[in-house]
Amino acid sequence: QVQLVESGGGLVLAGGSLRLSCVASGFFISSNTMVWYRQAPGKQRELVATVSRFGQSNYEDSVKGRFAISRDTAKNTVYLQMNSLRPEDTAVYYCNADPEFNYWGQGTQVTVSS
Repeated sequence: QVQLVESGGGLVLAGGSLRLSCVASGFFISSNTMVWYRQAPGKQRELVATVSRFGQSNYEDSVKGRFAISRDTAKNTVYLQMNSLRPEDTAVYYCNADPEFNYWGQGTQVTVSS
């Protein structure tokens, strides 16, 4: 069974940092492109960052230079380091693979206050 567990969110001031974690079970992240998404209230879910099984990363334009996606294959875990956070980064953050599994974690809430 595929399972995805996100953690690390919280409430921070603008300009602060958070590191999100996504622990995967039931598959190996080393064999998949992994993706961080976020969904703010009233908005569609949007792609934030990806990392391929070859280690190549891509970012949504608004987070380039501020966020970094990484992997620890031994822990089957994907991370999202978020720096210079802005209020518009406020959302629930989810991880999944690309193509998506039909299993979603609970997400982790990130709230950035001004």
